[in-house]
Amino acid sequence: RQSAPRGPGRGPKKINVKTCLDDPYVIQWKTIDRDDMHFILQTLEERIKHIGLKKIETPRKKRRSVTKKQLERKCDITNSELPKEKETEGKRQEPGWTDLNIRRQLAIGINEVTKALEKNELILLLVCKSAKPDIITSHLIHLSASRATPAGQVPRLSETIAPLLGLTSVLALGFKRQSDKFTEVVEAIIPKIPALEVPWIQYGTEQSVADAHSDSSEIQDPEQLAETLGEELTSQKRKRTESNQLGFSNVVLQPLKIKKLVPNPNKIRKPPCKKRKPLST
Repeated sequence: RQSAPRGPGRGPKKINVKTCLDDPYVIQWKTIDRDDMHFILQTLEERIKHIGLKKIETPRKKRRSVTKKQLERKCDITNSELPKEKETEGKRQEPGWTDLNIRRQLAIGINEVTKALEKNELILLLVCKSAKPDIITSHLIHLSASRATPAGQVPRLSETIAPLLGLTSVLALGFKRQSDKFTEVVEAIIPKIPALEVPWIQYGTEQSVADAHSDSSEIQDPEQLAETLGEELTSQKRKRTESNQLGFSNVVLQPLKIKKLVPNPNKIRKPPCKKRKPLST
């Protein structure tokens, strides 16, 4: 396609061509059946209620402009109600999580889930369907597939679980491998989640279920764990490499085939613009 001539003695304007790589794959979350969705939400709701995990926050009071007369009235009221306030302060719970040990067994939020997946610490991942735009959670598909971690998109996850945990929203919820409080829940939910389909990665969910059983059994016998780890691993670096090898042993990467490369020989750099000198009067 040629443009119109620019003027006398000049040829057609050259069109700059830019090469870019396009992704031929459309990777999306698999849809979960309604019965499975209700089962997942119900089991999570019952377990969280039973454990009683919640984040307590102190309510923020709005500052208002107060006149002198109102201040005098407030001082009189507060002096009369001092003993009542002391009793209520003793009953109030301190702000924060009710149980930090149980909280450490979960990864809540997209940022925390992403870091846990990169370290290969999760055994199950649930993502809320209300997270928009989709690019916020699309990278979790590749991460969970490469780590052989079952992951699924559950509708109304944030609506049901966020109020129980005392949070405004829960767009992603991950269960760590050493979560002894959620082993039964994880084992029940994993078969209900369809396997992710990434063309260049192949893995199965059976291995993850076996990992859940092995992790729960390892937690029950800490003395045996210490002995085996002491014999096999001598340093912290070797521990990390060992865990990574175990996590990626069941992942098979397919080779990438490039059909054609189109060069760009007409790419010409424009000369720098010369500043015009001001005319001398």
